[in-house]
Amino acid sequence: MFKRFKLGTKFTLILSLVFLGGIIASFVILSQVLEKRAEEEVSARGLVLIEAMNSVRTYTSTQINPLLAADLAVSEEFISQTVPAFSAREVFETLRTNEAYQNYLYKEASLNPTNPRNQANAFETMLVNQFRADPELAQLSGFTTLNDQQVFYNARPLVIGSESCLACHTTPETAPASLISTYGSEGGFGWNLHEIIAAQMIYVPADDVFSSARLSLTLVMIIIVVIFALVVAVTNVLLKRSVVRPVEQMAGLAQRVSADTLAPDAQELAVVERLSYRQDELGHTALVFQKMAKEVYAREQKLKREVQRLNIQIDEQKRSQQVQQITETDYFQDLQKKVKQLRDTQVGEEE
Repeated sequence: MFKRFKLGTKFTLILSLVFLGGIIASFVILSQVLEKRAEEEVSARGLVLIEAMNSVRTYTSTQINPLLAADLAVSEEFISQTVPAFSAREVFETLRTNEAYQNYLYKEASLNPTNPRNQANAFETMLVNQFRADPELAQLSGFTTLNDQQVFYNARPLVIGSESCLACHTTPETAPASLISTYGSEGGFGWNLHEIIAAQMIYVPADDVFSSARLSLTLVMIIIVVIFALVVAVTNVLLKRSVVRPVEQMAGLAQRVSADTLAPDAQELAVVERLSYRQDELGHTALVFQKMAKEVYAREQKLKREVQRLNIQIDEQKRSQQVQQITETDYFQDLQKKVKQLRDTQVGEEE
């Protein structure tokens, strides 16, 4: 069926197939690239938040804790604001009041936490163990399920970096009495200096990642579709002008030659002559067509003259044969005899 189409239609169909294939390939590749880029952007934002929480932790340890240390030693109620983890979590909860971060979740997931809300789940326990198994591992990220919702996570190891952090976490006996009364003596003890005791986690709903990727993909695909459409349209026009039309003009010249209607001043011959000045393959083809057409025309004219000359000779031969046939008949012979007798009689009388 494709063979029945004209050359211009074939070019249009081929370009359309290329256009469709390019769009599909672009969509597949860009969807993966942009999704990866969206993950990186969300991950980068999560890491910034973790750094911000670490700043809060440092501020609490170096500025707040020393100011409240004396009160903490005699207070019957534990002062949670002296705990870096508590300060970081509260600051982050305040940040979540901002619409841009309301779907984010921060957690210092520990295998042995003081505060039960920091207890690591099965997935977080796996991450903590990964960090412990490879002290050089600085970051983990990817997708997981949290509370029946797919989320993107960023995780960093949380290490005991100073002796002051162990004041409340060595043994229950050395811990403040208010801490024991508030959280009990079961969790948050036995920690060691430079030990990875938790994973700092930032959770973002996967929809936020995917929606960002979809938005970027939609915008990019619109641009690509417009560019592809313009390229196909311009290419189609240029192909028709530079390829299809010259081929049609040469085909017109071939039809004139085959129909024996070619004349030296034919428009098709002039058009092909202009095409022959091109330096590409079509120009060379047009030059061959031009020479062929002129040679065919010259041969046809020569053949016509030869046929005309042969026709004249044939007519003369026919007339000679007809005359000979007439003169060889008995009737003609009798007439000749009578004419001769009349001539002889006339000559005799004159004598």
